[in-house]
Amino acid sequence: MEEAGAAGSALPGDGAPGKGRPLQPPAKGRELFRSQRKESEGSVDCPSVEFEYGDADGYTAELSELYSYTEEPEFTINRKCFEEDFQTQVQGKRWPELDQAQQKAYVMRLLDGLEVVDRDKRLKAARAVLYLAQGVFGECDMEAEVLHWSRHNNFLLYQMGTFSAFLELLNMEIDNSQACSSALRKPAISLADSTELRVLLSVLYLMVENIRVEAEADPPEWQSSRETFRTELSFPVHSEEPFALLLFTMVAKFCSGHAPHFPMKKVLLLLWKVLLFTLGGFEALQAMKMKKREELGLPPLPEDSIQVMRRMRAASPPTYTIELLDQQSSKRGHRSRRPLVKQDSLDIYNERDPFKNDEAGVDEEESDDVDSGIEGELDLMERDAIIQAGPAQRPPIERVSFPKGLPWAPKVRQKDIEHFLEASRNKFIGFTLGQDTDTLVGLPRPIHESVKTLKQHKYVSISDVQIKNEEELEKCPMSLGEEEVQETPCEMLYRAMLYSLPQYMIALLKILLAAAPTSKAKTDSINILADVLPEEMPITVLQSMKLGVDVNRHKEIIVKSISASLLLLLKHFKLNHIYQFEYVSQHLVFANCIPLILKFFNQNIMSYITAKNSISVLDYPHCTVHELPELTAESLEAGDNHQFCWRNLFSCINLLRLLNKLTKWKHSRTMMLVVFKSAPILKRALKVKQAMMQLYVLKLLKIQTKYLGRQWRKSNMKTMSAIYQKVRHRMNDDWAYGNDIDARPWDFQAEECTLRANIEAFNSRRYDKSQDSEFAPVDNCLQSVLGQRLELPEDFHYSYELWLEREVFSQPIRWEELLHYQ
Repeated sequence: MEEAGAAGSALPGDGAPGKGRPLQPPAKGRELFRSQRKESEGSVDCPSVEFEYGDADGYTAELSELYSYTEEPEFTINRKCFEEDFQTQVQGKRWPELDQAQQKAYVMRLLDGLEVVDRDKRLKAARAVLYLAQGVFGECDMEAEVLHWSRHNNFLLYQMGTFSAFLELLNMEIDNSQACSSALRKPAISLADSTELRVLLSVLYLMVENIRVEAEADPPEWQSSRETFRTELSFPVHSEEPFALLLFTMVAKFCSGHAPHFPMKKVLLLLWKVLLFTLGGFEALQAMKMKKREELGLPPLPEDSIQVMRRMRAASPPTYTIELLDQQSSKRGHRSRRPLVKQDSLDIYNERDPFKNDEAGVDEEESDDVDSGIEGELDLMERDAIIQAGPAQRPPIERVSFPKGLPWAPKVRQKDIEHFLEASRNKFIGFTLGQDTDTLVGLPRPIHESVKTLKQHKYVSISDVQIKNEEELEKCPMSLGEEEVQETPCEMLYRAMLYSLPQYMIALLKILLAAAPTSKAKTDSINILADVLPEEMPITVLQSMKLGVDVNRHKEIIVKSISASLLLLLKHFKLNHIYQFEYVSQHLVFANCIPLILKFFNQNIMSYITAKNSISVLDYPHCTVHELPELTAESLEAGDNHQFCWRNLFSCINLLRLLNKLTKWKHSRTMMLVVFKSAPILKRALKVKQAMMQLYVLKLLKIQTKYLGRQWRKSNMKTMSAIYQKVRHRMNDDWAYGNDIDARPWDFQAEECTLRANIEAFNSRRYDKSQDSEFAPVDNCLQSVLGQRLELPEDFHYSYELWLEREVFSQPIRWEELLHYQ
């Protein structure tokens, strides 16, 4: 089974490749994630991260990430190809000086050049088109001009049919067996092996990204082109599959080893932007969700989750706790502050060795960051200075205003009300009434009030309605008839992906594993650097440093595109139908996505989100209009001036959201978090002072607190308090004490098997039409049956007489057999 390959390779802390090995609980917690980096950041002077989460980064940043720094010389080659052709066609004029009719005529001539037999001439024409899509930077003096002409030219190229032409060329290159066999024979693959593919994918990406991004000043014809393009990408016109499926096929082919020269970064970036464009971003998803709730007759959402998270503030600095305790002690009179200092110093000694208590048989979580929790840790040296200096020399503390109310409205599920009434009836009456939540006879008055409050906060999700409808369709397939399925872009994509979906998910996770910063190079791991390594390896230290920055940036962009693509798929499939979401989720879990994400976070996360793996002078479009300064080791080390790396923080939040999606309401998967000792790893991620990231970490900690034991909860009261303040409350959820029914042993295998049976029944009923033949009407009329036209092979009339002789005349008619059918 192919899932086993990804499963084995994705196991965190696994030294051997581990092909096909099932998930095993570790013998000791510290053995599983031993390769921890040294914690070097101090939280005292760590400011809040001013980060606004969105569908994607800024327009310029998203364009610049398409190109590796190694590809920089190709800008000049594209310009040369364009100018050589342009001067022969249009003499004495520059591109911006042409009117629209002349520009269209020239683009048509370029597209004709894409149809010639000579491969080199085709490549030159494609490079000229790419130069147009890049914004004819040779005619511009400023970056804004380059971006303006890039946007203008891409709309023009689409209107002239460039997308269809390049799609045909891309299909030809994917099926180019000569290029595949040549790449397989080479010991080392470089940029030169994927030249044609990179040019084609770059043009397609620039078209998708420029047309996708809306601007207020867009003319009406551009808005019309945008909607046409979205439809063309979503609903296949020329082919039998959506464009995204072609890109998924490229990813799967690359991971299978049949096409190691595919430029994966460009493929994954294009895949992400196509999904974002065709399915819709997070705000569009929220609007679709509200519309669907209205169609199903459900009450509106209690709040807009996007707006609530934007208003949230990161946790206060830890020094506030010391100040607050000192203020309280001073109010009580002349009490000594010495005990507080002793406690603080004890906490310091407890933090010095995160595995100190392992030999004493104490869990790793109990000794990890015991006192700090959500509010971060004081650097040890700075804490010592505060303790020795006393209260007089304490740094000034910023006042923190606590919110007056909780950010989220509490929710209650129907199942929660049923459990509450079942327990109450057993206690007061001695028997239960099943799913009846209206009969309260015999129950005391406080129980009546409790049920009333629970019903006031009852939340029925779209998923609940879909599951109920699916159960009814399974029970009564004949009486309810065939389900009406709306042909949305999401539905079309799922139907196209369905039969190869496990391979696509495994392929994405394999690439994510290879790109993770915590992964060590293995002999059997896939090579994701084919489109970043130059033909000639660097010979100077400076060239090596530049390539090192380029490789790290390349991996970060791959992680960003995969995490965003997976999250978009899960969220849209969940809205379209819950069992589509569960199908994707289950294959991700089977391919060990959960330990893979935990392995990703098992690093110095502050260093990851503040990484400076970029060289701003080499970024597009800056490098096309400015003279490049001489690079030095100091300028490479300095990086940019940003407080954090947007793409890395974006990736971290996406992966945390992905982990939440996979584990929510799934006890078996929550236990995987516990088994893999995720609590200390997640707690370290809380040091990043960004409200949205902290919220998703706290959600993951909340669902497993009941399994971590009383000692862990006692040692992590600040984390528990932060969960109470920031995460939504479920009224009957006894998460903080572990007395809930959900904390009892579960048959986890049965839970996943039941879910899988429901998913297979859904897929079979909706998509396997051939299996529904037993319900199809039968034609009993002899004349009607004999009158039906049958499709016969073209050569049938040549052998018709032979067929008659063999099948009719030579076969004796056994009339007595008819009696058996009476």
